[in-house]
Amino acid sequence: PAPAATCASRPAPPKPLSSRQPLATLFGFSLMADGITNILVVGIGGQGIMTAAEMLARTALSRGYDVKKTEVAGMAQRGGVVSSHVRFGAKVYSPQIDPGEADLLIGFEAAEALRWLPWLRPTGVAMVNTLRIAPPVVSVGLYDYPTDPIAELAAAGIQVHAFDAGAIANELGNPKLVNTIMLGAISDYLPFPADVLKECIVEGFRAYKPKLAAINAQAFDAGRQAGHL
Repeated sequence: PAPAATCASRPAPPKPLSSRQPLATLFGFSLMADGITNILVVGIGGQGIMTAAEMLARTALSRGYDVKKTEVAGMAQRGGVVSSHVRFGAKVYSPQIDPGEADLLIGFEAAEALRWLPWLRPTGVAMVNTLRIAPPVVSVGLYDYPTDPIAELAAAGIQVHAFDAGAIANELGNPKLVNTIMLGAISDYLPFPADVLKECIVEGFRAYKPKLAAINAQAFDAGRQAGHL
């Protein structure tokens, strides 16, 4: 079999997808009619939100997609809320995801996932870490922390996959693996093979922190399994 594409490879740009193509059967969820994939990554400062978004963007670029990305960080280094929009397709003109247009909502913190729920399309997927941290927007009275954010997400009628990424990371012996675990969890909901994203992540560690390459490969696989719970 042909080797998996890596972040260093640059295959030909993918052909635009027909708006009548049964996208849900192709990729497991519905993309926008114009063939653009919209991914919203949200959480609290220090959780690796921007790093996760950057890895998704680099992987999409390696597959020949046009990619746009934007980030908003409120006191990111001090536990503030952080969000990143990643959009890719044959041609993307704006980095901004409008309400109701996200295909994937990746929540590194439960309440933040709920707060961004209006941005997810009805046919979208919410992949949520069950971690609960009250960000500064709660302490200053701008936002009431929900009693059960996961239950509220499920009650909205969307597809929700919730699991404790921190517990998985601790089982693997490194709490910093949450980022890779969450990327593994959404890897089967992307318009390219999961192994492409995995190889991009592992490739990066091989280049800069080779001792962490193997454990991140394990974390990705554990997250991929959790993403189907």
